[in-house]
Amino acid sequence: MKTSTLPALAACLVASLAAAQGVFAQDATSTLAKIQTSGVIAVGHRETSVPFSYVDTNNQVVGFSQDLCDRIIAAVKAKTKRADLKVRFIPVTSQNRIPLVQNGTVDLECGVTTNLTSRQNQVSFSDTFFVATTRLLTRKDAGIKDFPDLAGKTVVTNQGTTSERILRKMNEEKKMNMQIISAKDYGEGRLTIESGRAVAYMMDDVLLAGTRALTAKPADWVITGTPQSSEAYGFMLRKDDPEFRKLIDDTLADVMKGPEITTMYDKWFMKPVPPRNISFDFPMSDSLQKLYANPNDKAFE
Repeated sequence: MKTSTLPALAACLVASLAAAQGVFAQDATSTLAKIQTSGVIAVGHRETSVPFSYVDTNNQVVGFSQDLCDRIIAAVKAKTKRADLKVRFIPVTSQNRIPLVQNGTVDLECGVTTNLTSRQNQVSFSDTFFVATTRLLTRKDAGIKDFPDLAGKTVVTNQGTTSERILRKMNEEKKMNMQIISAKDYGEGRLTIESGRAVAYMMDDVLLAGTRALTAKPADWVITGTPQSSEAYGFMLRKDDPEFRKLIDDTLADVMKGPEITTMYDKWFMKPVPPRNISFDFPMSDSLQKLYANPNDKAFE
């Protein structure tokens, strides 16, 4: 073989390999390439985060987050040209959600995770799809009006959340002598306050509304207290994958800037939702309307 023919053969070989591997970047962080090859997208979801992401009585993953996630899955299916794309649903918790995204077990986490600058060192976030504030859920007759009323009392929050960090810092700095219970999820948190083991539950207001809707007597409970933080919810994906992130953000922007977002929001926050068919009666805030008009991935801290 003549030496002069070697570069041409090498070029042909490279072109052939590129064609065989598809149109996506073929490095270790290319989620779309992984999905195209396997024909499976792994979606992380929550089990009890009503009305965002939870499992209904038919064992189906449903909620506002999941409806948005379904649009992304459809976009992935079209992008990868995998009409037969399968979805593997993987339940995640506050404790394991980030590691499962980092190690590749979950391709896209569609739950209720707050975009924090500290978390951006570990994962990437989509544009924000919801904004909440952290408050308290308590019985109407418990005498709890605001956070100072928690001094010397037992409070529950979810482990590994912004609320837990804020509550523990408050307890230490203000010497409130609170007993803090860290629940693994919203189901455990609800059982803790309903059983009387804690006088209040600190978490995001909209999720507390979901917790209240699942109690035996929702009318007995009230959401109260001065907001302690604003929470920007985003979907998580692995770091350094701009191609996948662009597809996600473009898909979310198409939904949020159009009329579909109002219909979707009303479905989950203004109308009765399963499993109790109780309405949250949680109107869209001005800040959320502004966000949907101009989507962004800004972390509040």
